[in-house]
Amino acid sequence: MKQITCESCGHVNPEGTVLCEACGKPIEKNQHIDGNKPGKLLNMRYEGSARRSQTYNKSIIDKIWNFFSSVKVGVTLIVITLIASAIGTIFPQEMYIPPNVDPAQHYADQYGILGKIYYQLGLHNLYSSWWYMILIALIGTSIIIASIDRYVPLRRALKMQKPKRHKAFLQKQRLFSESEDITTQDIDHVKKQLKKQRYKLTEENGHILAEKGRFSRWGPYVNHIGLIVFLLGALMRFIPFMYIDDYVWVREGETAVVPDTDQQYYVENKEFTLETYDENDERYQVAIQKQGGAVPSNYQTDAVIYKASGEAVAGENPELEKVKEGSIQVNKPLKFDGYALYQSSYQLDEFKSMTFKIHETDDEAEEALASFTVNLMDPEYEYELDNGFRVVIDQYFPEYSMDEGTPVSQSKYPRNPAFVFFVYPPGEDTPEVSFAGIGRNVDASGENDYKVGLQNFEVRDVTGLTLKRDYTLPIIALGGLIFMIGVIQGMYWQHRRVWIHPTESGVMLAGHTNKNWYGIKREIEKAIEGTELNMVEDQQEIKQ
Repeated sequence: MKQITCESCGHVNPEGTVLCEACGKPIEKNQHIDGNKPGKLLNMRYEGSARRSQTYNKSIIDKIWNFFSSVKVGVTLIVITLIASAIGTIFPQEMYIPPNVDPAQHYADQYGILGKIYYQLGLHNLYSSWWYMILIALIGTSIIIASIDRYVPLRRALKMQKPKRHKAFLQKQRLFSESEDITTQDIDHVKKQLKKQRYKLTEENGHILAEKGRFSRWGPYVNHIGLIVFLLGALMRFIPFMYIDDYVWVREGETAVVPDTDQQYYVENKEFTLETYDENDERYQVAIQKQGGAVPSNYQTDAVIYKASGEAVAGENPELEKVKEGSIQVNKPLKFDGYALYQSSYQLDEFKSMTFKIHETDDEAEEALASFTVNLMDPEYEYELDNGFRVVIDQYFPEYSMDEGTPVSQSKYPRNPAFVFFVYPPGEDTPEVSFAGIGRNVDASGENDYKVGLQNFEVRDVTGLTLKRDYTLPIIALGGLIFMIGVIQGMYWQHRRVWIHPTESGVMLAGHTNKNWYGIKREIEKAIEGTELNMVEDQQEIKQ
């Protein structure tokens, strides 16, 4: 890398430096840059220091560095990510649709052609898509590189600044004045007043630098650190150990394994309770009418959490040890060992079992010759009955419907069960075919001697629970806290500097701040009050 030697003080500056790091004299080689042009005030951004992105531009690494160090690139990436995030909210993400439906069918049925396109483009899982993760990673890369590119030279320049500065540096500051015949008493008075205003004074051969609030210059970089920590927390949500968001359905009286726990935890649904608002209460009648039916006031699951103890044996149920018991309500989860179960949904009166009877077709009284009970969640496919009858389940449709004349099941859950039975009468090897379900009893051939009819059924409620575990929240919260510290640091404090430069005939007085010029002018005015020093003028206002 080439270097530039200052003609005034002899300091060696990196190529690309606008103002000499030691004395502040504008580098003559860079006359084309604002702040070096005649009649222009100094460009004090980054103290005129050389940034890597302005110095190196040869290798592939240099070009990548320069690309990501650009503020325009960073802002563009953020805008693209915000637009993508907004698109992801047009329709619910897959995690928020019912877990027992086909996503492709759900989006097409609920939102038409737009929903179908939404699903086919993969927008239903946008926030976990590879390209969205790449956008987040690119934003993080841009923040890191842009911060390093600016922080390192700025810190170097601020660390090297001295009380004695070149005349051109002072004359081209925004706040500047020149006074003649100034006494030592006047200078001492100004120094005393500046100290009262918490300025830190540094002197060199009569040249004075009064400075305060330098730490505020690091506010934006603290912001960047907070954003990086925040983005890391967001990315960690895709590590299974750090973040879990899953769903489990549990029927009353049953115990189900809690997902994503390596079959270590189980949840038992002891009882599901649904309470509704009183339809006779005038306060709720409008809401009930809008709903078109009862409005839930509370639905909860009385649950027990178990943990598997001992070694698991394949094919055998594990021994369970009770961990915790309690009620799960909306926004009142049951927490255990870092996990939390939230009440999310429910299904009332799901069929548990159905009892069928066999009777003669021409028997108007439909007196049962034999009966059998089908466990709808785990049906046996062959039943040996009294009186020699044998029944085989040929087809089972848990949620029966017709699709262009063909019987199908919309899900695996028994919400509208229907069966195709093969009924073998006593001593017969040729079966009779019957179709039976809720309100359905069809003789497939029209020549059956026996008929299968519904005799009884048993129902139960099902609860839908959301499992969450989030170890990323502390990281995200830490990122937010760091970001706010940076905001406060840069918003409520300013880096203010006042230079007092003795000349042959008097004194030059100059001031600079990164913001709030009115504030620093008032402090300078207060410091020189009662002295012969002329008040600084705002040269930017004069030029305008």
